[in-house]
Amino acid sequence: MRKNEENKGIIGCKENHMKKFFFFSVALFLLCQGCAFVSLGLMGPTRPLVEKELEGKGRDKILIIDISGAITSDKPSGLSLEAQPESQVARIKEELDKALEDKKIRAVILRINSPGGTVTACDIIYREIIRFKQKKGVFVAACLMDTAASGGYYIANAADTIIAHPTTVTGSIGVIAMKFNFKGLMDKLGVEEDSVKSGDKKDIFSCWRGMTEEENKIMQGVIDSLYGQFLQVVCEGRKGLSRDEIRTLADGRVYTAWQARDNKLIDNIGYLDDVIDLAKNKTGIREARVITYHRPQQYKNNIYSQSSINIFGLGQNQLLEHMPVQFMYLWNP
Repeated sequence: MRKNEENKGIIGCKENHMKKFFFFSVALFLLCQGCAFVSLGLMGPTRPLVEKELEGKGRDKILIIDISGAITSDKPSGLSLEAQPESQVARIKEELDKALEDKKIRAVILRINSPGGTVTACDIIYREIIRFKQKKGVFVAACLMDTAASGGYYIANAADTIIAHPTTVTGSIGVIAMKFNFKGLMDKLGVEEDSVKSGDKKDIFSCWRGMTEEENKIMQGVIDSLYGQFLQVVCEGRKGLSRDEIRTLADGRVYTAWQARDNKLIDNIGYLDDVIDLAKNKTGIREARVITYHRPQQYKNNIYSQSSINIFGLGQNQLLEHMPVQFMYLWNP
């Protein structure tokens, strides 16, 4: 009798463990698939940015703004310590607005580590930096980290000078719009797609069929227009290069820091410390406090600290989750 009770207890315990494992597995699957956003909410609603002093001393300040990961106007998905995480575009806009009000800020460093992102998000950030320079009149430098390709390089051209780490990969000047063509697979499965449309171009770039020659020309025209916008931005940022020279370099390939410097796509090669020293020299100050902005619930203690705490961050593939077509300034190997 006692043995039967022990067996029942063991079985019940195993069942409880199996239930817990099942629910944990489902929750983890949903998180990894980007189907659920979980906010721990430990700090309540997102609070305004606060200043964090990283190093240095003196009255004057040099602000570091972090531009990292895939650039998009969407809020990041994943597990975050922020109750209401914002898009990178919104955060950078907020940082620039806060910097405008601080008369002690003498220079800004854009620390860029990004393969690029959506065309519009990259262009918004670029234009916000240009407007900031016009209003504030301070020196702005771009410091390229691991990767500053496509949209990351696009944004760098808003700076007065571009410095890359010796190991940086940059360039990838161009536009891409990606889609899969499932027609062959659907034909094998015997599945057809039937749409009712107002015009024969309404489903252009559909993944359920290939494009006609006319449709390909239409889409290429859109790509060419956005590509021309990219070329214009580089022309304005790289005064030492003609548009024809830039076009020769802008075939989508990436460059090492040394190749980029030789081709005049960047100004010099160095480290973040070198960029800070350059900012001091350009503004005629001997000492300055290097600062950054962060949310009260975030931790930063040095010039290489990241801007956000996100366990499952936004990846390049997630840029394509919600829209069938996105035009991107993105290096997507």
